[in-house]
Amino acid sequence: MKAITIHQPWASLISIGAKRFETRGWKTNYRGPIAIHASKKDPKLMIQSLPHGVQVSVFDSFYDRLNIASGAISHMPTGAIVATANLVECYKIHVDHTGDIVLMLGGVPKVWIGKDSPETSFGHYEDGRYAWLLQDVNRIDPVNTKGQQGLWNWEGEKP
Repeated sequence: MKAITIHQPWASLISIGAKRFETRGWKTNYRGPIAIHASKKDPKLMIQSLPHGVQVSVFDSFYDRLNIASGAISHMPTGAIVATANLVECYKIHVDHTGDIVLMLGGVPKVWIGKDSPETSFGHYEDGRYAWLLQDVNRIDPVNTKGQQGLWNWEGEKP
């Protein structure tokens, strides 16, 4: 199964359904099952580096989606596969004159994301980058494994 390594909290935001798009500087032609691997980087350090409003959005997403009042960071494992999904499309990102995000496919606008959407806080949406649409996300018990850069093959069992 193909896999992609993503820093926390982004990997776990995908696993809980709060982040639908993974943004990258490169496109992929791959479509199909994909394992979401959380890198070993400490999520506290990443979260502390984020603007306050994004930090609030991250924690609110965990509290709302997991029905918890605290302890969000304990739900962000590192160095492990945390979910599986289907990578169904790869869009080119365009930022329109209003600041809204327009996801393009073959030069045709396909998806609009409002500039105030929490989704825009959970990715790097800049002209010319790419947004990978992930669907059918299945959160799993973490499976410890070493990650890699780019798309890589995970030899673990399909959950």
